Amino acid sequence: MLRKVTTLSLVSHLWIQWIMLGSILLDTFMVYPNIFQNIPESFEVSLDFMAVASPHTYFPPLGLSSIVTGILASILAWKAKHARYWNLLSMGMIFLEGVTSMIFEWPRNEIMFIEGKAVHSIEFLKQTAKEFLVVHGFRVAFNIIGSILMFIGFIKYYKHSFVK
Repeated sequence: MLRKVTTLSLVSHLWIQWIMLGSILLDTFMVYPNIFQNIPESFEVSLDFMAVASPHTYFPPLGLSSIVTGILASILAWKAKHARYWNLLSMGMIFLEGVTSMIFEWPRNEIMFIEGKAVHSIEFLKQTAKEFLVVHGFRVAFNIIGSILMFIGFIKYYKHSFVK
């Protein structure tokens, strides 16, 4: 029974990680090119478009779900030495992505979208956008690496728990 619960936990976490990965790639290749194409006018258009829901509406609860399911999966699969470190490394990537978002991205979001050109010069907003996109590249990398590590951890767990 515990093995089935552990497997379900690992699958749930992996599924949420893949949703996160798909979401961040969607932002990267579909949303961000529109947001950052004509600063500061594109910021205003983006805010109008995202008046009902935005990445801020979506990513914090999904990120929290990823953390909670990751912790639960890591605890339940702790005895599976072949998978343990892959899961923990994946959680490290999730942690790095979250910390990077909070420390570097959220303040830049406030500068670009809340304060905007009423407070800052267009040059400063363009520089802030460049910084945002560079840091976003690290978040994408953390997410890709974390998803790969979690997938490897799941495969190792499954292989050593079910395939004899």
